[in-house]
Amino acid sequence: MRAAPTILHLDMDAFFAAAEQASKPSLRGKPVVVGGLGPRGVVATASYEARRFGVHSAMPMGQARRLAPNAAYLVPRFAFYRAISGQVMELLGRLSPLVEPLSLDEAFVDLEAGGLAGDSAGARAVGERLRRDILATTGLTGSVGLAGSKMLAKIASEEAKPDGLVLIEPGTERELLGPRSVRIIPGVGPATGEHLRRAGITTVAEVVEAGEDELVRLLGRSHGAGLYRMALGHDDRPVVAERDAKSVSVEDTFDVDLHDRLRIRLEVERLAERCVARLRGSGHSGRTIVLKVRRYDFSTLTRSETLRGPTDDPVVVREAAGRLLDLVDTTGGVRLLGVGVSGLADYTQEDLFAQAEAGTGAGAGTGAGQPETPAPDLAAGEATGVPAGEEPVPPAPPTATETAERRWSPGHDVRHAVHGAGWVQGSGLGRVTVRFEEPGSAPGRVRTFAVDDPDLTPSDPLPLVPGGATGAVA
Repeated sequence: MRAAPTILHLDMDAFFAAAEQASKPSLRGKPVVVGGLGPRGVVATASYEARRFGVHSAMPMGQARRLAPNAAYLVPRFAFYRAISGQVMELLGRLSPLVEPLSLDEAFVDLEAGGLAGDSAGARAVGERLRRDILATTGLTGSVGLAGSKMLAKIASEEAKPDGLVLIEPGTERELLGPRSVRIIPGVGPATGEHLRRAGITTVAEVVEAGEDELVRLLGRSHGAGLYRMALGHDDRPVVAERDAKSVSVEDTFDVDLHDRLRIRLEVERLAERCVARLRGSGHSGRTIVLKVRRYDFSTLTRSETLRGPTDDPVVVREAAGRLLDLVDTTGGVRLLGVGVSGLADYTQEDLFAQAEAGTGAGAGTGAGQPETPAPDLAAGEATGVPAGEEPVPPAPPTATETAERRWSPGHDVRHAVHGAGWVQGSGLGRVTVRFEEPGSAPGRVRTFAVDDPDLTPSDPLPLVPGGATGAVA
């Protein structure tokens, strides 16, 4: 614990939803929900107006629609959010060399390392200036917590929401934490919380009263001792500027369960390609390929295979994922598939034997600590469900209407040759409805067009503040 509240935690307020409200004047002050809009989509972020109806992050989208049927439901625009996040992180970087991003909208900052604050008054002044700078730069608000530790700074920022600042004076930790739920302590999730509840421990004060020995008996040496220290307000975790990624993964949830084995295999191969693209984008390679399958009954299976060396070769990853799929029974149907790569490295040391086999459709490696087993002798086409000696038959190209309807996602930006910039309110039955307005304008008018109208095209987002960042991707 520090003697001064020089650890800052910033948490942007309802970030995705707030960015959508700022860019769409007609949605300001109204309930907005951002997330997957399919039958199995989940809420990524809900505006504070939507939260009044009980909508919250990670809620199934169907449940959110029942709670707030009149809210605006939008597809996320991650490139746009990343651009705004970059502006915020740049402001944080001006405060200190030690900035630890936790997500697009959340980060810790070590003000002591930046030499900007040595006491409570200095820390508060820095926090207030940061909030003003974020609003001026992005048009959005963020909540700031200041304390002598990371745990307390995060608790303080939660107390500050929305659009506020809370500073916890060192020495007041026990008084503050005592009546709170034990779930407020980092590392206490639903399972640990329930375990403690059965032992009669529900508040932080009761954790302290139970004592370290009892917690070690209940939770084990490492977890029990750590929990006791946290309950006393002792948190010496440093702000770490670089957080190394442990894995890279992608997954998709399907609106309708997949039963066809060939379709499932093709989806796994597509996910493997996306995973490798993300892996290469992060400058990494990896040794362990992981397949995740959630079946019709919500049971989730994971299978993994460790290669002889790290790879970023899409063929190797794709075929390893295919071999793992062969180990999973998908008879009843599949609702989610995922492919990941772990054991990351910043170099590639390809297994030449695996590469040679990849060229003939054979295996790309063996499981770690397992005896080598020759992969089935398959022709290249058979690995993807296409008979040997035949060229894969591509699916029929979509019609112009199908292509247009897919790209008109609710909330995404468009531009019309006559009406200018706008965003999609909805589409279907060959039509697309657009509201024409821009950040800073008055609420705009609504127009409906044919989905293949040549005057209507997708567009990059406009900046929320003149001269600010947009979601354009180079």
